[in-house]
Amino acid sequence: MSSILEARGLTKRFGALQATDGVSLQVRAGARLALIGPNGAGKSTLVGLLTGQLRPDAGSVLLNGRDVTRDGAASRARQGLIRTFQINNLFRGLTVLENVFLAVSERLGMGGVLFRPADRCHEVIDEACHLLDELGLGGVIHQSVAQLPYGQQRLLEIAIALSLNPKVLLLDEPAAGVPSAEVARVMDMIEALPSDLAIVMIEHDMHVVRRFAAEVTVLVAGSVLLSGKPHEVMASEEVRRVYLGGAGEARAAGEAGHA
Repeated sequence: MSSILEARGLTKRFGALQATDGVSLQVRAGARLALIGPNGAGKSTLVGLLTGQLRPDAGSVLLNGRDVTRDGAASRARQGLIRTFQINNLFRGLTVLENVFLAVSERLGMGGVLFRPADRCHEVIDEACHLLDELGLGGVIHQSVAQLPYGQQRLLEIAIALSLNPKVLLLDEPAAGVPSAEVARVMDMIEALPSDLAIVMIEHDMHVVRRFAAEVTVLVAGSVLLSGKPHEVMASEEVRRVYLGGAGEARAAGEAGHA
C-alpha cells in the first residue's frame, strides 16, 4: 500500500543546531503511528516540516503522492493534513458548538456565516453537532470552552480537526495536561476515530503509546533511531538507554512492552 504522507530526507538547521538530520518517514492510510523521543529530539521541528509551518533546508514532503514541499500550511490543510497542538488554541470565550461551527463554515467557504440568517446555517450546525456527538461532547455544546474540563477541551480540539476532513491527523500530545481520570476517555474517543484515517501522535506517556500505536518511530538528536512495532521498540536496549534513561523508566517501558 502506498504512503499517504511521506518525508524524504528532511533536514533543518537553526544556526548551529541540527534540528532534523535526513529524517525519512512513511505514513499509510489507517496508520496509528507514535512519534517519541527525548526533549530536543526534533519531534516538533519534524511536525512543522510535515505540516508546512517550516521549510526544510533539504529533503521533501509528499502528500497523497504529490510533492508539497513548497506548499504552505494552509494549502496542506486543504489537502487533508491537519494537526492539533500540545497547548490548545481554542476560542475560550465562545461555546463548544460555536468553535466547531466556525471551523466547518470556514472549510465550506462560508466565512462570516455566523452573522447571516439562521436558515443558511442549518447544514453547518447539523454537521458540527454530529461531530460533537461522536466525540462525546453532545451534552455540553452550549457551554463556553472556559467552563470545560481540560480533557473535554482536548476532545473539542480533535472535533475541530475532524471538521476539516483530514486524511492525516497529527496529534501533539493529546493527553498532555489532562487529569489521569480523563485520559482514558480521551483515548477511547481517539480509538473510535475512522479506521481509514491516518493518525500520527507525538507522545511521551508510554502507557498511551502502548495503547494507541501499531507502529512507533523514535527520534534522537534529529535522526530516526528506530522504527517498529511497540513491543520491539519498548524492548530495545538502545531506546531504553538513549531515550528513557533512568532504570525506573526503563522498567516501565519493559512492562509496557510485555503487557
